[in-house]
Amino acid sequence: MQMRRAGTSGLTLSRLGLGSMTWGRDTDEHEAADQCRAYIDAGGNFIDTANTYGDGDSERVIGGLIGTLFSRDEVVIATKAGLSFSDGLRSVDTSRKTLISQLDKSLQRLGSDYVDIWQIHAWDQFTPLDESLAALDYAYTTGRARYVGVSNYSGWQLARAATKQQANSMKAPLVTAQNEYSLLNRDAEVEVLEAADDCGIGFLAWAPLARGVLTGKYRKGIPSDSRGAAPHFAKHIEPYLDARSSRIVEAVSIAAQGLGYSPLEVALAWVRDAPGVTSAIVGARTGAQLRGFLQSEEITLPQVVRSALDDVSL
Repeated sequence: MQMRRAGTSGLTLSRLGLGSMTWGRDTDEHEAADQCRAYIDAGGNFIDTANTYGDGDSERVIGGLIGTLFSRDEVVIATKAGLSFSDGLRSVDTSRKTLISQLDKSLQRLGSDYVDIWQIHAWDQFTPLDESLAALDYAYTTGRARYVGVSNYSGWQLARAATKQQANSMKAPLVTAQNEYSLLNRDAEVEVLEAADDCGIGFLAWAPLARGVLTGKYRKGIPSDSRGAAPHFAKHIEPYLDARSSRIVEAVSIAAQGLGYSPLEVALAWVRDAPGVTSAIVGARTGAQLRGFLQSEEITLPQVVRSALDDVSL
């Protein structure tokens, strides 16, 4: 698998990352191991998780794979902190106390002394940015985090945070920014990708298949075994089942048919090779599904197809 440097840092990541949001909840340990084995065999080196995924079970599953399926220094593990879901309600708290506490718990679940990339999961309008960034500095200088980054920041938020860190050589530089990005959601093109490039930060795209909608599986309804049928995922799928999304999915399907690829491969290749993208993070329910994702590594979209998809998805 092709490797890319994260911004101007020395960190290299495979251009497809392995997402683990469902691990420990919808994906059991054996299935997760099968996915991880297929991913590493394909040359991948980047696993993404967060302290909230499966209430920490995702990190526990990854921790169980370290030393049995791969050595610790063989894989880049990224996790996040600052979000919580109490009684189903989303809460953001990026205070120094909360961030460091959550990092220590993540390390315990992973069974590791460090995480390769530690990211603030979301912007906190109530906590001073300097306080949140100080937690990144602490993790970085104590060796708990090899690199640090942010997730779901807008363009101005990312630029402000990056500039603050760059202004002092004693502070931890931001190395990655993670945002949703797909043919159905191109919001990252509004300043975020440009800010990341200008600040020398690698961009990580999550939900590059728009939560599976771009595979075409929802063209004729909601399959009973899909995420759209799961109560905890349905609300995230619904926004991408409107008329605009359907039009884009049809265009992807037509392009795929003409090229002899699957819609999944076309949609994923579009994100993976979009300007400024370091890695596109894919999550799968099964090892077989993941192997289908990995087939996209073998294709490159013709420029005329990419341009047509650009136009239809504006």
